[in-house]
Parts: sequence; structure tokens; C-alpha cells
Amino acid sequence: MHETGPFSIPAMRSFVPEKLRPWIIILFVIVFQFSGGVYLSAVSEMVGSTALMQEDVMMAGYASMVGMALTFTVMFRLKFRFPSKTAFLICSTVIIVCNLVCMYTRSIPVLVVACFVAGFFRMWATFECNSTIQLWLTPKRDLSVFFCFIYLLVQGCIQLSGLITAYTAFWAKWEFMHWLIVGLLLVVMLATVVLFRNFRSMPKLPLYGIDWLGGLMWGITVLCAIFVCVYGEHYEWYESEYIRMATIGGAVVLLLNLWRASFIRHPFIALTTWRYPVVYITLLLYIVIDILLAPSHLLEHIYMEGILGYDSLNVISMNWVVLAGVIAGAVFAYCTFALRKWRYKAMTVIAFVAITGYLMIFYFTIDYNLPKETLWLPVFLRSFGYVIIAICFITSLSRVPFEHFFETISIQGFVSAGLGGALGSAILGHALQGAMKKNSMLLGSTLDRVNELAVSIPKGELYGALQQQALMVSMKELYGWLTLFSLFCLLLFLLKESSIRPHKVLHPTYRSIRRLVKHNLRMDAVTERT
Repeated sequence: MHETGPFSIPAMRSFVPEKLRPWIIILFVIVFQFSGGVYLSAVSEMVGSTALMQEDVMMAGYASMVGMALTFTVMFRLKFRFPSKTAFLICSTVIIVCNLVCMYTRSIPVLVVACFVAGFFRMWATFECNSTIQLWLTPKRDLSVFFCFIYLLVQGCIQLSGLITAYTAFWAKWEFMHWLIVGLLLVVMLATVVLFRNFRSMPKLPLYGIDWLGGLMWGITVLCAIFVCVYGEHYEWYESEYIRMATIGGAVVLLLNLWRASFIRHPFIALTTWRYPVVYITLLLYIVIDILLAPSHLLEHIYMEGILGYDSLNVISMNWVVLAGVIAGAVFAYCTFALRKWRYKAMTVIAFVAITGYLMIFYFTIDYNLPKETLWLPVFLRSFGYVIIAICFITSLSRVPFEHFFETISIQGFVSAGLGGALGSAILGHALQGAMKKNSMLLGSTLDRVNELAVSIPKGELYGALQQQALMVSMKELYGWLTLFSLFCLLLFLLKESSIRPHKVLHPTYRSIRRLVKHNLRMDAVTERT
């Protein structure tokens, strides 16, 4: 890390004040973060008006995340090929077209492809903005400081976008959110034409030598895995030929891609990238975290809508609490991890403590008449812990050599932004179905003609009460298992941090027992000879 000269943005015209330039870029990146293919906060409205299934809309949303993750590997090549003005105009135009397509199409493949493309160009525009102001944020190029800003911006925009989408869909129509984004992107294009000039800080670098086919194959592989996770419960898993075809197709494409990467000169993701311990360790930990946080995508919505009876505005209002947790987590990581240089393991333990607290509070407090304010603390802890661990994990990738650094970010993005969430929701959803069947059978075993109370209640009302109670018991059971799993992971981290090691305790004990056994055997031998 080294000091640099005064910060400036030479791509802007001379009449733009220097102090306003980075703030204009921040406004640009907020607009790009708000944009996308589909807006999942309005998934119920989209399902009702387009005759699509919820799984179709979720698949399109995950496709956008996969497109975003693919961008990281080639984003420096794109930055060196196109000036900022051209990049902003291209990305804005493509995202506008994708928004219009997503608003009017009823074809699922077209919707998924449009979201995939929108995610790619959304991330390109976001990187163009963030890389422009990086030296303004951290003159020493400290990635821990930079990623604190990135996750505060990205996660904050996700929550605000959800709020805007929900309120727009409630008071008007879900299509108005698309028109709002189109209008904001047109303003960005107008501002780009007026405020920016075609400036290059280095000679144009052509886009030759990029393994576009490899990138497409990685995208197909991840999309096939997400398809299995999203549609698995709907199609009865491997009873369906669609799930079998997606599994076989994804495995074949993955093997072909790895085989290509073993002999071509510049693969999209080199095989060497997978061999760094920090890469596969963070991948495994992200899968664990996504499983622990899966209730936020599934159980929380079922509980608030089905049990507590909240409407869409009350449910989405919890995003304000999530936003507060994001801000607190980013500020905490900045003060401790970025400035005081706390260790990765210590930050990971703190994050797991917060996530464990989130699960434990839900396990012990879930009830039919739970006040809304009681949910604030666990939701706050969830977002607080996730932001901390996300900042630590992406910063840990800086240990990888620079030639493979952005490939590792793409790999981590595949799991953290796309596959991890779908996998966690699929596992928890399948477990919920099994727990519901078991608990419905156990709770309903006494509801027969012998039970006087059951006979006096209409069958429809009795069945509804049974299902609701089975749902409550099943959710409490799943929160309990997740709490135990989280405590087990936390115990492993604490043992790793502690000076106490199992081998330090067990080895002396084992040696003492062995000496005692040998002594007894010798004494027996002496006794026999005597």
C-alpha cells in the first residue's frame, strides 16, 4: 500500500466542482444498485398479474445474481477498454431494455436471460463507479476500508430498493417500479452526456483473449444448480425429469469446463484458483452461513404473514431494522477490522455469535401473539452478523495473488449471491415439509370421534387449527436444530481460537493410561512367575 497524489476524476468535465465529483458518482452507483431485472419485494404482485409461479420469479432473480458474479473476472478488461462515459451509457441502455423486457414478457426463458444480462451490466456499471472513487475512499488502497463501504452501499441499497418496490406495488402497480428505474437511468444518461467526457488514462486494451465460452459455461453450471434448488420441491425432486436433466446437464457442463480450463491458455477461471485454501474455506463457510440464515427467506415470511397476519407493508417495514443492522455492522467492521486490524478469526466469531443470537431469540420467543417490536433485535443481529462476515470473507481473498484475485471474487459471488441462498432455502424448505407431515400426524392422532372437543368443532376449522399448530411446532423445531448447529460451529471457532487444544488434553491422558496398563501387565507377569 502506498500514498498517491491528490484525488481527481479526470473523466468529468472541468466545470464540475472537484468536491462534488465523488458524490455524483455515489448517486450514480445508488441508481445502478436499485436497478435490476425483477424486484423480488413485489414477487406476490408479479405472480398474481403475470400467471407465473413464485419459483419462476425467484429463478429470474437468482439469474441476475449469477450475471453479476460473472462480471468480476472481466471487469478490469472492460474498464481498460471503455472510458467511463461510454460504460455508463452502454450499461444504462442495456438495463433499460432489460427492465422493459422483464415488465412485459411472459416467457420464463426470456425473463431469466434478461435478468442475467441486466445483472452483468449492473455490476459493470457499479464497478466503474466504485473503482473511480476508490482512492477518494482509501488513499492507501486498503481493501478492508474499501469493502466496508462496498457492503454498506450494496446491502443498504438492497433494503431501500425492497422498501421502494413494496410501497410502489402497494399504492400503485409493480410495473411502476420498473418505470421509476427507467426514469432514473435516463437521468443518469443525461447527466453522463453533460458532465463526462471521453477520457482514457491509458491506451485502449482490446477484449481479445477472454474466455467468453468458459464464462458462459460457468453461468450455465450455476444456473442448473440453482434450478434444482428452486424448483426441486415443486417438481418432487428427482421424481421429475426436469430436475434430473438439470442435474446431469450441469454436471456435464462443469466437467467440460474444467477439462477446457486444463489446457487453454487463459481460462475464465483457472484451475489454480481453486487450490488456494482461503477460496474453498470461505466457500464452505458461506454455505454454512446461508443454511443458518435460510429462515430469513422462508420461515420469517411464513411466520409474519401466516401466523401473525401482517400485511405486505408491515413485513417490508422490517427492512428498516435490517438497514440499521447493516449500518451498525459496517461501522463496527470499519472501526475494528479496518482501522484496528482485528484478526479474521475474531471477526468471524463475533459474526457467528450474532447469528446464533438471532436463531436463539426466535427459538425461545416464537409465539402466536408476538409483538412486532420483539422481532427487531433478532433481525438486527442477523444483518449485523452477515455484514461483518461478508466484509471479512471478501477481504481475506486479498491474500490470493492479483492475477487470480478477481476470479476468486467471482467464485465467492456464485455462492454468496446466488447458489448459497437457493441451497439454504431448498434444504430448509424440504426439512419444513418433512417436519410438517410428522407433526401433523402426531398432533392429529388424538383428533377423532372419541375426543369430545374435536367433535364439537367444524372439520374445516379443526383442520386449519391443526395445520397452524403443526407449522408453529415445525418452525420452532427447525430453529432449535439450526441453533444447535450454529452453537456447534461457534464452539469449533472458539476451540480454534483458544490455547486449549484437544490433542493437548487427550495426549497426556492417553500416555498416563498407557503407562498404567503397562505397569499392571508387568505386575501380572511377575505374579504369574512367582
